[in-house]
Amino acid sequence: MNTLTINSSKIKDIFQQLKGNLGGELQVDFKEHILEIKNQLGSGQIKGITLKSGISYLEFDMNFSEDFTLITESNKETPICFAYCTNGKIAHSFGLNGEKRSLENFQTGILTSKSLQDNIIYFDKNVNLKMTLIIVNPVQSVADQKTLNYKLQNLFFKDNVADNFAYVGSYNLKIAEKIRQLADVKQKGIARSLMIEGLVQMILALEIQQHTDDLKKSSQNNGSLNSWEMEAVKEISQFIHSYPEKNHTVTDLCRKGGLSPSKLQEGFKLMHGTTVMDYIREVRVRKAEDLIKNTDLNISEVVYSIGFTSRSYFSKIFKSKYNCSPKQYKDQQNSIAMSA
Repeated sequence: MNTLTINSSKIKDIFQQLKGNLGGELQVDFKEHILEIKNQLGSGQIKGITLKSGISYLEFDMNFSEDFTLITESNKETPICFAYCTNGKIAHSFGLNGEKRSLENFQTGILTSKSLQDNIIYFDKNVNLKMTLIIVNPVQSVADQKTLNYKLQNLFFKDNVADNFAYVGSYNLKIAEKIRQLADVKQKGIARSLMIEGLVQMILALEIQQHTDDLKKSSQNNGSLNSWEMEAVKEISQFIHSYPEKNHTVTDLCRKGGLSPSKLQEGFKLMHGTTVMDYIREVRVRKAEDLIKNTDLNISEVVYSIGFTSRSYFSKIFKSKYNCSPKQYKDQQNSIAMSA
């Protein structure tokens, strides 16, 4: 078993220690750190970025060749960590001899600890793990009492004093969708940083809301879907996103995912807050907007390339979403291009 100790909550220091122990190639682009690893210890990628107000974001997409233990040493001022598994699972304990708690795919987790308390995260070998961590550092200044960090301290620290606290919550598919959107961010530099920050804030809000919802229930209510069924819903969503032009039907999608219509609809309500057909329509409209903006296709060509058969119907739902017709939108884009 390999063991790595991290003794800082600063992204720059964390990645220097990760690279020193795991090897790999480290790149830094406008506060975002990306460590690519492909050696005898494992393969994959670890990303991290520092956001405003002492909040950091870490993303693991790794497959370790051996069981791996990550020890994070807490300072006097301990952060609050929000964890989420998109694939695989991890285990956590306070200290090497503490009780282990597992966090499976699609589950949320919130961790705080006493001052100077080691947190241990266990990664199993030969598992394709995808996990995110949002690290919220505490504040001490009276001037910071209106910040999100301070409000979270009041929520999770009893009498504003950190203690060992580990919460493993209900399954949440909406967070998986936001993490997928993070992976789709193509911008560079400051634009990329701002888009990542916005999505991370939404993920943090969803994790906090999940904790609040669970507290209101006498027992956790995960709906009737199990972990395998939720994975199928995620894969179907990705399939629709990748092929919006296909003539998707509920029957075909159920057959593809091995789900009943009721399970499929329940999963889409959990993940996207909408029905299957409304999600397909939304994906197509977003794809159409991208094609109108970034290609030379005319409106009719756009309509048929994304699976619509009626231009008038497409124009109606496009205007409902963007407050202008597709033609007006394209004319505006052409005008911007000519004046550039």
